[in-house]
Amino acid sequence: MTRNVTEVTHLNNGGPAGPWQRVSAAFQAWRTRRHEHAPPTGDTESPAPEPVPGANTLWRMRTTVKDEPGSLAALCTALAGHRVDILSLQTHPLAEGTVDEFLLRAPDALSASAITTAVRSAGGFDTWIERADAHDLVDAPTRVLGLAARTALDAAELPLALRQLLGRCTIRSQPAPAGDDRAPSGAPVEGALDDTVMRLRAPEGGMITVERPYLPFTPTEFARARALVELDARLGPRVPHGRDVLTLAEGSDITVRRADTRDLEAARAMHERCSERTLKLRYHGPVGDADRYLNHLLSPRFGRTLAVQTASGRLVGLGHLLWDGDETEVALIVEDAWQRRGVGSELLGRLVAMAAEAGCTSVYAVTQASNTGMVAAMRGLGLPLDYQVEEGTLVITARLGESVATGAGELGSASAS
Repeated sequence: MTRNVTEVTHLNNGGPAGPWQRVSAAFQAWRTRRHEHAPPTGDTESPAPEPVPGANTLWRMRTTVKDEPGSLAALCTALAGHRVDILSLQTHPLAEGTVDEFLLRAPDALSASAITTAVRSAGGFDTWIERADAHDLVDAPTRVLGLAARTALDAAELPLALRQLLGRCTIRSQPAPAGDDRAPSGAPVEGALDDTVMRLRAPEGGMITVERPYLPFTPTEFARARALVELDARLGPRVPHGRDVLTLAEGSDITVRRADTRDLEAARAMHERCSERTLKLRYHGPVGDADRYLNHLLSPRFGRTLAVQTASGRLVGLGHLLWDGDETEVALIVEDAWQRRGVGSELLGRLVAMAAEAGCTSVYAVTQASNTGMVAAMRGLGLPLDYQVEEGTLVITARLGESVATGAGELGSASAS
């Protein structure tokens, strides 16, 4: 199944309800029930554990103050009165007022509500606060430069870089209509900012939509995001060139490497060698439609793809890690003659390691209960699994831990040569 219900609907637009639409409806119902809502706009407080005497807590906080002399000084004085250290400060000028973004170190006994009350008394409003960690100690210019470097080395890093730049947000890519290199309606070349939604012209001509319902974007954030997208567009298609040669248990050598749209013809040839059952288990729809999804799946704009090649160079397997808004999907297809040799498990393990390295907390696979190979491969990960069944569609979610990221290697890292 592809990563995006919107894409699935587009492919079936105008026709009678088919297998893809039934799968999409079931998948959408599953996502609706499991979706974790973001914090609401306004003063919010993260749950805090029992305080430890003498300990400190890091907080990220945003508040808006009037654009007049002394407003920031009053805010800093109020925080100092509660023994709160300001570790970093960024200002985001607006037409009326200024958004100040702080990294704070406060006594562990001081709650988020106490901090927001102090800020409100000093003239701050529209305050938002959440717990921070050691990663937030990196100053903004260093963080932005690091994200730019990752994006420069790997086109698949753009959605992840935007998410790390902007915090918790949902990012979706919408392709331009077939045969049309213009952005979809509503996405001017220079992009558009509308409170909690920004729309950016995608490098390949479509549109990237970024949503953060709990916290409006500032013009400064919009400018940074647009600069990352422009960098990606100037550099063009690119993936890391690393590859691993492995020997399977039965003695055959295979090569695992990153893939992109340049592998389209080889992927189509693999489809032709796959049985009807294999294609149906992978794509959940008419076998003749399988090739239609390849260009989307192989695009680094929507995720990362690993390819498996034989010693002769024939492509016999594909594994996809797909950025699905604020979630991550894994999907596999292995040519029939190479099934049950460990190829799928090898691909899945590497994809999950990539997801963990990218900071994902879970991955899900959309399949059928009859797809025993995929079910076994997910179980073989040794991770906590959740199962949901909707109208014959099985969704398996694996929760990731820090130890998972050790298997990604240079194939998954933006620092690969």
